[in-house]
Amino acid sequence: MKTWNDYKDYVQSQDPKSTDIEDTENLAAIISTIIKQRTTLGMTQRELAALCGIPQSSVARIESLKTTPNLNTLLKILRPLGLTLTVSATK
Repeated sequence: MKTWNDYKDYVQSQDPKSTDIEDTENLAAIISTIIKQRTTLGMTQRELAALCGIPQSSVARIESLKTTPNLNTLLKILRPLGLTLTVSATK
C-alpha cells in the first residue's frame, strides 16, 4: 500500500460493511480540530487539562490517538476551547 486511500480501498474490499476506517477518520478529524484550536489559543496541554479537570497525560494520550475519549471527557475538552460537538444524520 502506498497511500491512506489505497489502504482504505483494501480494507473496504476485504469487509465492505466495516465502518472502522470511517470511524477512525472521524475521530482523527475531531482530535485534529482540538489540537488546532488549543494551539491557536496558545494553550498548553497542561493548561487545557487544568481547565477540564483531567490529567495532562490524558490530554496527551487523546491528542496522540493512543486512547479514545468517552463522550463526557470529550465535552469537557471542547468547552474551554470554545468548540461544540455537532451530530448529524448520515446520508
